[in-house]
Amino acid sequence: MDIVTLARFQFAMTTIFHFFFVPFSIGTALVVAIMETGFVITKKEQYRRMAKFWGNIFLLSFAVGVVTGIIQEFQFGMNWSDYSRFVGDIFGAPLAVEALLAFFMESTFLGLWIFTWERVNPKLHVVFIWLVTIASMLSAFWILAANSFMQHPVGYTIRNGRAEMTDFGALLINHQVWYEFAHVITAAITMGGIIVAGLAAFRLLQKNVDREFFKKSLRVGLVVSLFGSVAVLGAGDLQMKALIEDQPMKFAAMEGTYDDTGDPAAWTLIAWDNEREHKQVFGVQVPYILSILAYGKPSGAIKGMDHVNKELVEQYGDRDYYPPVNVLFWSFRIMAGFGVLMLLVSALGLFLTRKKRPILYEKRWLLWIMGLTTFTPFIANTSGWLITELGRYPWTVYGLFTIEDSVSPNVSVTSLLISNTVYFLLFSTLAITMITLIRRELKKGPELPNNDKTDSADPFDREVFGA
Repeated sequence: MDIVTLARFQFAMTTIFHFFFVPFSIGTALVVAIMETGFVITKKEQYRRMAKFWGNIFLLSFAVGVVTGIIQEFQFGMNWSDYSRFVGDIFGAPLAVEALLAFFMESTFLGLWIFTWERVNPKLHVVFIWLVTIASMLSAFWILAANSFMQHPVGYTIRNGRAEMTDFGALLINHQVWYEFAHVITAAITMGGIIVAGLAAFRLLQKNVDREFFKKSLRVGLVVSLFGSVAVLGAGDLQMKALIEDQPMKFAAMEGTYDDTGDPAAWTLIAWDNEREHKQVFGVQVPYILSILAYGKPSGAIKGMDHVNKELVEQYGDRDYYPPVNVLFWSFRIMAGFGVLMLLVSALGLFLTRKKRPILYEKRWLLWIMGLTTFTPFIANTSGWLITELGRYPWTVYGLFTIEDSVSPNVSVTSLLISNTVYFLLFSTLAITMITLIRRELKKGPELPNNDKTDSADPFDREVFGA
């Protein structure tokens, strides 16, 4: 166990756990906004109840996301101080805008949305949740603007061993930020719809529940996830193609190809690589498909990792530029596979819940499939983030700053072991708390209609989560 490995593990742990909740809150906020819009347009109380109930789930994800985000920022100062010094001048502006504008806007209107249900006109109230949704997406944009500099540095100069900003506008028009933003937001939309549909399916497996409420919630979730899953495939395709020029080593590793493919390029369906000897142990290839995926036509070659490594050695110096190939290869297939699965589940789910023949509600095994799909966006998003970060190896800032150069000079193995243990226990506690509170909300169910004499207290009125 060396310092670099432990620091990288801590970064991976904090980032992955935080990224569980970023798309969760963005996606569920959008679903809640759509539900409340349905209430404003149709005046149907069912939509209002749905917005309040699923709003509780959204608030949980938002709260945990804020906590995990603070922890992530804290560990940057602990373990990556040299990296922070190098990119501080670049990251300062977008992260300041994110905190002072987007997050401030998000938290302000979220508070207004929570506490003004019976105090303002419904048309004004729904504006609050839409502003929360827009602000959460803007927050993601500014953070991704910083991350995109790590993928494709622009608008900078190197002075006194640090990257200093020369063109703020260049950060905003960096093509990588728009590919990343589109991919992350469409994945978040998919996640929000899948979570609502999946949790509703779990409740429909139980007896003595408001079945019409959860049937309607499931349908709304599936509509959102169908839109998101179609869009995320397109956004992911554009981002993947951009890697051919920006990060050819990452692209080649995702496809598990060490040698140049030739023209046309075959796509490797499954494979396993010997990373030490830089060769493929076995692989199953499908002719023409990689050319089609990369260039949109059945022709075109792809440079292999061996070729790219030689180019990088000539450009940056003699070292090993090979990333963890098997992780990238399988992460890409897991991400894409679950993306297609969510698309199929969304489309089939809508078909099987149509008015003429709502088979899904009658078959417990179909409800189980729908319910278990709740977990797929977490797996897909984590796989995508692994590709984004691991595929840049050995760089923290591509072509400018390496991982070894980025670690804090004053950390020790002992301090990293302690902090890793503390973070792991903290994240485990947060995860258990999150799951417990969501289960409690699901079990409690939606509030009863206002005209029902047995109506319980408004969950937003006193104790938001019924604790």
